[in-house]
Amino acid sequence: MSDAKVSVIYYSATGSVWQLAKAVVQGAEKNGAEVRLRKVPELAPEEAIASNKGWSSHRLETQDVVDATATDVTWADAVVFGTPTRYGNVSAQLKQFLDSLGPQWAQGALANKVYSGFVSVGTAHGGHESTLLALYNTIYHFGGIVVAPGYTDPIKFQDGNPYGTSHTSANGVNPPGDLEYSAAMFQGGRVTQVATALRRGFAIDA
Repeated sequence: MSDAKVSVIYYSATGSVWQLAKAVVQGAEKNGAEVRLRKVPELAPEEAIASNKGWSSHRLETQDVVDATATDVTWADAVVFGTPTRYGNVSAQLKQFLDSLGPQWAQGALANKVYSGFVSVGTAHGGHESTLLALYNTIYHFGGIVVAPGYTDPIKFQDGNPYGTSHTSANGVNPPGDLEYSAAMFQGGRVTQVATALRRGFAIDA
């Protein structure tokens, strides 16, 4: 049984990342973690959101999901970030949240935690790996411990991305399927297992 605390913090425009986030939560909870699911605030103008039916309906669907704060990061032993790709990089919404953590970074409150990431991409080669690698650059500055899924389970040989769970949405047409859900659940479980081991190791050293 895990005693780890895990925050799953994501941004999703039309829902693919949100679906993956829920699967990560399931994997973490299955391994005994106490989990917080949080979304980062929307930055896009109302006219942009209203122009896309999927975007506007998803925002309404998730209006009750609590917005992430810095406390959700400092509280956790492990943080799993989810984002759609934007030109092969992290979405502005998630990046803005990460950039707001400067005070906590300066205090050393972001260090020695487990971090991981997952992504949804519009096209087959639109940023599955580059987005996660860009995300992990921030984690190195935190002094965090990146726990990627690697090829540590048969599901990873099926989805093919060792850096984190990834999904090709065909620009929102294709929702995540059983493969992506299974990979996301595995990732949530692996993050929890490593965070639990580190938490117990730190307690022994103390």
